[in-house]
Amino acid sequence: MLQQILRDMYIDPELLAELNEEQKQILFYKMREEQLRRWKEREENTRMEKTVKKVSNGKHVQWLRGKDGEVWVWVMGEAPGDKPYEQISEELIAEQARQQAQKEAEELWRQKEAEITKKFRDAMAQEKARIVAEKWKIEIEDRKAAKVEEEKIQEELKKREEEERQKGEEQIRQQEEIRARELYLSLKQAQQHSQHSDDDQEWEEQLRRSKAADEERSHKARRARDEYRRQSLRAIQKGRVAGLSNLFQGTSLNNDQEIKLNNSGSPLLNIWERPSRPFSRNVIIRWFKEEQIPRRAGFERNTNRIAQWFHGIISRQEAEELLMNKSEGTFLVRVSEKIWGYALSYRQQSGFKHFLVDASGEFYSFLGVDPNRHATLTDLIDFHKEEIITSSGGELLLEPCGQQKNPPDYSPLFE
Repeated sequence: MLQQILRDMYIDPELLAELNEEQKQILFYKMREEQLRRWKEREENTRMEKTVKKVSNGKHVQWLRGKDGEVWVWVMGEAPGDKPYEQISEELIAEQARQQAQKEAEELWRQKEAEITKKFRDAMAQEKARIVAEKWKIEIEDRKAAKVEEEKIQEELKKREEEERQKGEEQIRQQEEIRARELYLSLKQAQQHSQHSDDDQEWEEQLRRSKAADEERSHKARRARDEYRRQSLRAIQKGRVAGLSNLFQGTSLNNDQEIKLNNSGSPLLNIWERPSRPFSRNVIIRWFKEEQIPRRAGFERNTNRIAQWFHGIISRQEAEELLMNKSEGTFLVRVSEKIWGYALSYRQQSGFKHFLVDASGEFYSFLGVDPNRHATLTDLIDFHKEEIITSSGGELLLEPCGQQKNPPDYSPLFE
């Protein structure tokens, strides 16, 4: 959802109205960052286009004169400390060959790195699926053991990935050295059959600029790779990866709900395709039955009872009326009409706060506030009973707000 907003640089006014002030500030900050990034990229492209254009103005020559007033003359190779022309030419040719080989090696490494990343991403997905099929059919008490097993597999795959990367880098380095020797010999032969021209100075300047640009690109690429590795290790160490045990835990509904799901038709004959956004209550109810009930959204942990904090498709105003006379920390979760997900309404001392919960992917997470991802909606609620939602507000989920209507407002979702 956030990636789509930054790509289009547009947010629906109705969706914007659902965000609180802190979420709006974070969203606008990220949109401003994206604008700056695009502007810098455009400026860099414009600058590069200008550098490659040749200057069309006329040339002007002014001779440098010595102390005696005569034209100052310097013969290359004859002044003290000068290198012979042949040595200078050899060094320039070797440098040009090295830069060309380095450029080709960088391209080969990008291709190799993409292959390695895809290989180990697929391997990790297959390993997770295998473990789920074989081991994660046990009670919730084994969740910690499953987490340890998952981290062990991730560390092993990371180690193998790093070994594969080192191997790939060594191969690229060897190919770069071979290519540099080949280019050196080729340029040397071409130089032997060519004559000196007046463009030597311009060629040297272009060679210098090209070398500086290549070094800058290499530096940026190394920094990007280091930052990617650092962020990956940091995410694993902090444990901000949702537990897979709940994600693939077998769903146990009551008998009436199982009969309704079984009688709804074979998935091959009645395929549910989710629209880009919710546009009616019927579509939201269909989405909840097709995608959320199998993931036990709204249920208490380890039981078939509906959680006390869960509500149906109610408006922001209705949620605030339910929380009006409640104490600070009271909360409820309602099905959102703006996004594929939910809205958590929270009672604070001076009023109310509303947080959007994105459920459009494989995890549950607050939109634009909290980077943590959770396998189930119940996991998200339980997590923030002990951990605050935002550092500025210090919101803790203390007391659930139950139903005041009969039948409950969530009845259409489970009919």
